[in-house]
Amino acid sequence: MAEPNRVAPDGDPRRAPQDSAEAVVEAAHEHLRPARVAAFFDLDNTIIRGASAFHLAVGLRRRGFFGTRDLLGFALHQSRYLMMGENLRQIDQVRARALSIVAGRSVAEITAIGEEVWDEVLSLRVFAGTQELLTQHLRAGHQVWIITASPVEIGELIGRRLGVTGALGTVAEHVDGFYTGRLVGDMMHGRAKARAVAELAEVEHLDLGACYAYGDSTNDVPILSSVGHPVAINPDARLRRHARAAGWPVREFRGRRRTAVRRSTHAASLAGGAWAASLVIRAARRALQR
Repeated sequence: MAEPNRVAPDGDPRRAPQDSAEAVVEAAHEHLRPARVAAFFDLDNTIIRGASAFHLAVGLRRRGFFGTRDLLGFALHQSRYLMMGENLRQIDQVRARALSIVAGRSVAEITAIGEEVWDEVLSLRVFAGTQELLTQHLRAGHQVWIITASPVEIGELIGRRLGVTGALGTVAEHVDGFYTGRLVGDMMHGRAKARAVAELAEVEHLDLGACYAYGDSTNDVPILSSVGHPVAINPDARLRRHARAAGWPVREFRGRRRTAVRRSTHAASLAGGAWAASLVIRAARRALQR
């Protein structure tokens, strides 16, 4: 596992560049061909504010894929994620329900809905600072990969829209173009991300010691630790502590007034939960009146 080896643009290895996206990218070793350098970006809360799968779920709900009760569950998961970061047990529960929802549906149908959700919602939730980092890496000739626990189709869709090299994500099994409701392999999360990156590095002949990784959660520590240039973006509390102890750069793109952001997020989450709960209550009342 590669140890962090951050080199400033002036060649001083004691000073990690943190002032601008361009300074971060310029830290690549000059003697390496750019094609041997890659940047790996987590998706949720690193590139996109919140959980991309939640916004896809909202789009599916509008098209009648599932009921209000499921939407309430997804909304509560989104609220907890924004306020407290990732929780593996909750992610596993959401994954299982999501697989059951898409079982029997065509890949083309889900992908088309994903395109609409990108245009309507996700494109407006890309962090400007992360977008700048992506652009700088691409200009430097680096490969840029999205690594996400979300369905690989969503990662690839967003990757195409952002013009990156490719995406790795959780693979839902499909036969003859229709989802079966089962996974292929493990969910792309935690150590699975690090394993996928190691395998990709062999195929693409990447030097992981010269590569970059960006993540927001303590669950991203394995992939961040596997490259020479780990950077915590919008980190949760545990990753922030880990980054401070390890000497990793921290980039905050959620706004300068972080306290105000947290308060507004908390208020929005409570409002969203109350709204979803009210829908469930009204639906229950209508059922009782019948």
